[in-house]
Amino acid sequence: MNMTLPRKAFFLDRDGVINIDHGYVCEPESFEFVSGVFEACKRIVDEGYAIIVVTNQAGIGRGYYTEEQFAVLTEWMCEQFSQHGVAITDVRYCPHHATHGQGEYLKDCDFRKPNPGMVNAAATEHRIDLTSSVMIGDKMSDIQAGQSAGIQHLYLVDSEYESDGVASGYQRCTSLFDAVTQYFNGQ
Repeated sequence: MNMTLPRKAFFLDRDGVINIDHGYVCEPESFEFVSGVFEACKRIVDEGYAIIVVTNQAGIGRGYYTEEQFAVLTEWMCEQFSQHGVAITDVRYCPHHATHGQGEYLKDCDFRKPNPGMVNAAATEHRIDLTSSVMIGDKMSDIQAGQSAGIQHLYLVDSEYESDGVASGYQRCTSLFDAVTQYFNGQ
């Protein structure tokens, strides 16, 4: 009987954490990796953590791009990581929006952050111990999703988004690289 122990993971938002948030990025030509992202993610996997991307993709729901275009971009992104020796365990996304979605995408969904659905589903599928995992995002909705899922280690990347007064119990950082450095140096 093979009883594997639960794994630890870094849950990463995409836009603003992995790539510069240019707004509704849907093709490789407009996907610009944040400085230090490959080095940070290499350290994550070298330390024995899985990497799971959890990203709201309201651009699909708004009709700006399709799920197929998102899938092509995601495959390309994962290949870029692979070329740097980094395996992305999973990419979860929510295409819905409660007020701006079109057709089937107009829906209040448990998977759209700040709800924890994407995190919980990935944790179940990949046997992730959420209490020893890490969430890094650039919006308060990322922090709230992590908190709701029971993640103890939360990092908010400095961004243009308002971050005061909604949640506490998180660390501020300047980038994914900074968050990873803080986390591993603090252990």
